[in-house]
Amino acid sequence: MQNQHKKYKVGVIGATGMVGQRFLTLLENHPWFEVTALVASARSAGQKYSEAVGSRWKLAAPMPEKFKDMIVMNAEDIESVKPLVDFVFCAVNMKKDEIKALEEAYAKAEIPVVSNNSANRWTPDVPMVIPEINAAHLEVIEAQRARLGTKKGFIAVKPNCSIQSYVPALTPLLKFKPTLVVATTYQAISGAGKTFNEWPEMIDNVIPYIGGEEEKSEKEPLRIWGEVKDGEIVSAASPKITTQCIRVPVTDGHTAAVFVNFENKPTLEDIKQAWVDFGSPVKGLPSAPEQFVTYFEEPDRPQARLDRDIYGGMGVTVGRLREDSVFDYKFVGLSHNTLRGAAGGAVLIAELLCEKGYI
Repeated sequence: MQNQHKKYKVGVIGATGMVGQRFLTLLENHPWFEVTALVASARSAGQKYSEAVGSRWKLAAPMPEKFKDMIVMNAEDIESVKPLVDFVFCAVNMKKDEIKALEEAYAKAEIPVVSNNSANRWTPDVPMVIPEINAAHLEVIEAQRARLGTKKGFIAVKPNCSIQSYVPALTPLLKFKPTLVVATTYQAISGAGKTFNEWPEMIDNVIPYIGGEEEKSEKEPLRIWGEVKDGEIVSAASPKITTQCIRVPVTDGHTAAVFVNFENKPTLEDIKQAWVDFGSPVKGLPSAPEQFVTYFEEPDRPQARLDRDIYGGMGVTVGRLREDSVFDYKFVGLSHNTLRGAAGGAVLIAELLCEKGYI
């Protein structure tokens, strides 16, 4: 592949937060990417990374040694970051309008931005990408650059973590024309950037509300399944999707219980074969899983503890496919929310952008 011998210089904006930490563990030994700038808020700037994070390291994996003594830079000091990077990942905890302004400022400074944030997911000319599903949406970057007045700079975003537990399983079934999807997601606490030490009220508890999550879970799949038209992304018109999103006492891994009706009802074997045949359309990229969707025949799978780390946490698992008494079929899906659903998904997008020459 054309990029195997080039190292891209990468900055991580929001490096001290949970998703930023996950980025660093993924990029520590990445074959294409070398982290050259750790970027965060003004209160962390000027400190060594280990000092800025302090006791707030949230992952089971230890903080990579190579980043401990790197000096954290101020996210607003774009001119200082610019000469150090070819592009940046962005995962910040700020108000949406502030995130949009920050990401656009980096893009206008000719620094491509691969964002984990939701702020630009509905900007018409910003591609929101799951590489195996809608890589073609990257072509909208040309229109975005024309709007921004840039030659290199642009923004690309990753969709919400919750939809990745069921959209990958539904995508190979679009040929059977699903008409109605009902999905309930059971979402890990790391999706809120929390651990059990920080959030003891989640122990032995279920919270049936995650702010804004249901709207994202119902609308973002249609954007993923949409098309580029006249310089913007136009969402698909169907299927109808309704969701409930529930926080459960699990560290990592979002599970979805899915019910679906089809215009052209497939057989059980048709569905399973569609998942197998979907393969991994970006298999040659460093972070791509060997198989995008893996089906388990066992009646008690997938399970978060057993299956969230399949293919380095970048695969999606499905089980319990069966006919339903009300809908055509029902099944259970699972994805790792901070790997496939967050930092890992963004790294895979960046790999795709590099392979296709956008970075």
